Amino acid sequence: MPDRLYLDHAATTPILPAAAAAVAAGMAGWANPSSPHAEGRAARAALEEARARIAAAYGWQGEVILTSGASESLGIALTRSIAARCLISAVEHDSVIRAAVDATILPVDSAGVVDGQALEEALAAPGRPLVAIQWANSETGVRQPIAALAAQIRAAGGLFLVDAAQMPAGADSDVADHADFVAISAHKRGGPPGIGALLVRDLGSLMPTGGQERGYRPGTENLPGALGFAAALEIPEDIAAMQALRARLDDSIARSGGEIVATGVVRHPAIGAYRMRGLAATTQLIRFDMAGIAVSAGSACSSGSMKPSHVLGAMGWGIDASREVVRVSFGRATDAADIDRFVAEWRTISRSARAFAA
Repeated sequence: MPDRLYLDHAATTPILPAAAAAVAAGMAGWANPSSPHAEGRAARAALEEARARIAAAYGWQGEVILTSGASESLGIALTRSIAARCLISAVEHDSVIRAAVDATILPVDSAGVVDGQALEEALAAPGRPLVAIQWANSETGVRQPIAALAAQIRAAGGLFLVDAAQMPAGADSDVADHADFVAISAHKRGGPPGIGALLVRDLGSLMPTGGQERGYRPGTENLPGALGFAAALEIPEDIAAMQALRARLDDSIARSGGEIVATGVVRHPAIGAYRMRGLAATTQLIRFDMAGIAVSAGSACSSGSMKPSHVLGAMGWGIDASREVVRVSFGRATDAADIDRFVAEWRTISRSARAFAA
């Protein structure tokens, strides 16, 4: 029996050996970074070094607030910025939708890109806005034009929050150049779970609550996690290689009768969404899993739900069609043989579905 093939890196990427080793080292020398004794001071120095390494990996010149992950980072920015109101795109992650309960929803076009005219009109309303727009969608891989959106937001005096959990470090300098807040997560990049960060351009744009992290997040700092996060970010992700793999996958799926979600737009190099007509995604996932291949339907936070994808719905997809879409995402170790193995199984499942329908 062949080894299992993991193609669900957008949900989480297995921890890299260097990151695991850094976490272990942090645990071996553990002390509370807030303690005043020598052990605590040493832990504080290690924590601040890790913080600086995380900032450097993303080219960030502002502040770094360490959190438990991207969801908490997004929640902090959405609920504690000095903005008077909130705007979010219709395709944001569920964690954004839950935190921004009274937000104005910005529509997207059929490719999943934010409607610039709708944003312009929403920005014209009274009150300073905080605008939350993701770097790349976790279900479809569609990327947003960060620099162009930032120019609109800045002209209106607004603040810009970018969900960059799916962005490889150093993949897009526009985020570091233009965002006011950036949410990132270690476990999406080969680091440990339970650690992330909110990058903040100006702490004056965020209301403090007291406690640790310069008074912006209470709780004992996760030094082992921060060390693992920093270590993972310093192992490069080969963007060009991933882009070539996704292009190979797109071409193979198209030639196999599948439908590629969102063509003709800039997409994440390692995330693709594909429709197999006539077969529910839940059935596809079972068949792939039985063949030793792990993929998903939608984001990990909603894939267990029976609800249709709000992302595909915002892009104009019907309920039946959206329920036939699976997501394939890969990481540093994925290669062409892995893509070919997935495509071969796709064709087997698709032929079986067509034969059953006939």
